[in-house]
Amino acid sequence: MDFDSHLVALVDVAARLVNAHTGDWARGVEHTPPTSSEDRIAATATALAREGGRVPRVTRADAELLVSRAHDLRQVFVAAAANDLDTAASLLNPMLLATGARPQLDQREGAWQVHFHGADDSLAVGWAAGCATGLALALGSSWAGRLGTCEAERCDVVYLDTSKNGSRRFCSTSCQNRTKTAAYRARTTR
Repeated sequence: MDFDSHLVALVDVAARLVNAHTGDWARGVEHTPPTSSEDRIAATATALAREGGRVPRVTRADAELLVSRAHDLRQVFVAAAANDLDTAASLLNPMLLATGARPQLDQREGAWQVHFHGADDSLAVGWAAGCATGLALALGSSWAGRLGTCEAERCDVVYLDTSKNGSRRFCSTSCQNRTKTAAYRARTTR
């Protein structure tokens, strides 16, 4: 199965939600997930906005549901990165059921595209269903090994590896450089 840009976007949004609302570290800096309703709403809206795209109107209820799902989705990324696909699938199946995830053909810019909707058309349920479905499709394909967690110390960032050879180990060049510099210093100071 080829992973098209829509599916990559769903998994990317899942990763952005996870990174915004969970974890203790991001690229070597302590990360404190937002705790106030206003901050959670803003972080959720930013995570859902596509690059250069419209920032959606997120309600307090939307943010709370998606924050809860972000914690669940982190566990899927962690399990998949550890190549524990059984655990990842056992975590995703209840999410798919809870959201009522279902495919639907929607016309966008003159072309029909498969989108994933939830049991209702609310923003939070729709995005939760879409993110869970995107991750499920990744797990059920050759993309399963491309769900990652950064291997750098002091970094909890999750990501989808879209590189050609699928060998990415770090969330960013800064984490890769920090790790390589630390390894070099360890070798040269012995």
